[in-house]
Amino acid sequence: MEEDFANRRTVSDRIADSIGGFSGSPLFVALHVIIFGGWILWNSVASWKFDPFPYMLLSVVVSIEAIFLSAFVLMKQNRMSKREDMRAHLDLQINLLSEREMTLVLQLLQRISTRLGVRLSGDEIEQLTEVTSIEDLATQLRETLPEG
Repeated sequence: MEEDFANRRTVSDRIADSIGGFSGSPLFVALHVIIFGGWILWNSVASWKFDPFPYMLLSVVVSIEAIFLSAFVLMKQNRMSKREDMRAHLDLQINLLSEREMTLVLQLLQRISTRLGVRLSGDEIEQLTEVTSIEDLATQLRETLPEG
């Protein structure tokens, strides 16, 4: 599933993921320190200054970069959120199947015990062998969980 999700990304998704991943790396920070430090140093001590203090061109470049970086990071986060939603949905489906299978196993065990004359004690067995109503659980969750 993970491999399929990664393979189905478009070229723009792959570019956004690469940029988003690189922007969170130490190399990215180091390159910015070098570039911005060099920019400020050049425009502070060189005889020919292309962006004298207060470095307005640098401010524009940094602002534009921030706009694009935030867009790339948001694109990556949206895709990661979709992947997490898919995982959660798959987990829910597996859990529902497991619940159904366990109920059937317990019902079968109860029938075998009855047929062999083995008496099972307690009300827990009776409760566990009842089919779980998913709709009732969902309603109960909606009523008890706070809105968010």
